[in-house]
This record gives sequence, structure tokens and C-alpha cells, in this order.
Amino acid sequence: MKGHDVIIVRLYLSEGETQLETLLKRLRDWEKLRGLTVFRGIAGFGASGEIHQASFVDLGLDLPIVVEFFDSADKVEATLEHLKDIIKDDHMVWWHAQANAQK
Repeated sequence: MKGHDVIIVRLYLSEGETQLETLLKRLRDWEKLRGLTVFRGIAGFGASGEIHQASFVDLGLDLPIVVEFFDSADKVEATLEHLKDIIKDDHMVWWHAQANAQK
């Protein structure tokens, strides 16, 4: 199977601490990323240890959000450099992977 090198990135956020729409527009329009997916968690906790979870009686939610994308190493490295002042320390993780080669 033929493939090419990419870097996968995950940004760990919460609904209450980020303006997701602004971040998505930046990653699409400024960074010109290939694609991106946002996952909304049903429960989670961070450094404070406070558990945030969805229930039927919650009206104002502060649930975990994961933004995930991949692209070439050059593009991802430039994007991470631009995000370092926006995303909290240790809330960005990345790893190398292989993507299917385009036909």
C-alpha cells in the first residue's frame, strides 16, 4: 500500500473556554488545512479534576471538545506555531502517520 507522511493533531478544548467558530474559520481560511473534524465529548475532566458531563437536566454545558486535523509536516508545523499562543500548554498533541496516496 502506498502512502505519504502526515502529522495528525488533536486540540483539547472545552465549550466554555474557546470560540470554536473563530478557530474553525482560522484553520480553514488562514491555515488552509486539508480538513478538520470536531468531536464533542459527553464527559471529561482536565487539570482541575472537575468532571464535566452531559445530563438531561443540564442547560448550560461546558463539555470537552476535540478538534482533530492532519496535513503535511510543513503545513502542520506552521499551524502549530500560529496556535501556540491561542491553545493552552499541553492541550495540543500530535503524531506522525501515513495517509493513503492520492490516485
